[in-house]
Amino acid sequence: MKPAPFRYHSPGTLDEALALLAEHGAGAKVLAGGQSLGPMMNMRLAQPDALVDINAIAGLDYVREHEKTIEIGALTRHHAIATSPLVRAACPLLAEAARQIGHYAIRQRGTIGGSLAHADPAAQFPLACATLGAEITAAGAGRTRTIAASEFFLSLMSTALEPEEIIVSVTLPKAPTSEGQAYVQFSRRRGDFAIVALAATVRPDAGGHIDQVRLGVGGATDRPMVLAELADCTRGEKADSGWAARLAKAAYDAVAPIDTPRVPAEFRRELVHVLTRRVLVTALERARR
Repeated sequence: MKPAPFRYHSPGTLDEALALLAEHGAGAKVLAGGQSLGPMMNMRLAQPDALVDINAIAGLDYVREHEKTIEIGALTRHHAIATSPLVRAACPLLAEAARQIGHYAIRQRGTIGGSLAHADPAAQFPLACATLGAEITAAGAGRTRTIAASEFFLSLMSTALEPEEIIVSVTLPKAPTSEGQAYVQFSRRRGDFAIVALAATVRPDAGGHIDQVRLGVGGATDRPMVLAELADCTRGEKADSGWAARLAKAAYDAVAPIDTPRVPAEFRRELVHVLTRRVLVTALERARR
């Protein structure tokens, strides 16, 4: 299939790109990696009047270290994030999630900004960023604003991003040395989107009890779910497999997955149960190391 007719623009600066978005409004789409937008246009699920290709804009592809955070430019490719020594050391959950995105060719072109803007609930980066408490910076004409990941994803492929805005960077907290992070997903085939994915961070105290835990669920509902209150209730418990099993059962009870003809809701709930225990045990083992 072929896309519907559109005007193609390749601005050289961010200001030029923002001016084009302001001119075309909701009729324009931003092209970054194109790994989601391209197929949607070919199937005519997306029919923009104008395509604004931001790949020629310098300065949006980077990984930077700050005192307590790392900052990633919106045009940074999945492969660069998966293999970055800085990301793997400071934010291992994000690097692990990046390694499970699609196939090698997709990881070479796809970008973190594009993945977040597309907001597929089964995608890896939205879940990782929501779980880790990332902040997403968006630029519009004459202004920038920062949006917490918890407020950015609104529903299925819907975000708080305005039509004239472009994601320019993502900021994530560095993992403390005592914290273990893990990401697991279940897919029909290697490279497919996750039917269900789990992300977790676990920090035990010196006495072997849970000091802090974060738990996120992807693929089960129309946006990433962070089970913050549920996880907080386990603080102070003994950090062992029994704790992981109890929290996994609580997650199973708390999640109300979407139901589709190909993937029944109960199957997704069972996956939440199994994968929650698995991701918590993995994160706990890494914290102990």
